Amino acid sequence: MRFKLLLAFVEDSRTDDVLDAARAAGATGATVINNARGEGLRKKKTFFGLNLEVQRDVLLFVVEEHLARSILETIEEVGEFDRGTGEGIAVQLDVEDAVGVAHQVESLTKVVEERI
Repeated sequence: MRFKLLLAFVEDSRTDDVLDAARAAGATGATVINNARGEGLRKKKTFFGLNLEVQRDVLLFVVEEHLARSILETIEEVGEFDRGTGEGIAVQLDVEDAVGVAHQVESLTKVVEERI
């Protein structure tokens, strides 16, 4: 079984919704890194020297390759990334090797066989 790594940079107010939707789309778990900071196409404005930034969370999903694209599209839709600039971004990377995923392989085998 082959895996992909999905990285999603999400506004913290949408993290729980994105996690729930990704799980419903086939993700078996995630790692969340809180309080990330990023800068998009346009630099965020300041107010009296204070930055007006929205906190971001970084979500990491190791998912089976046949489910990866649909989970990625679900993350984009729920995170509303294409609504405007600076809403978030998600990328998919190949995973060459992974350990600690035996429990995922067992539960995903039936799911993947049904979908392909």
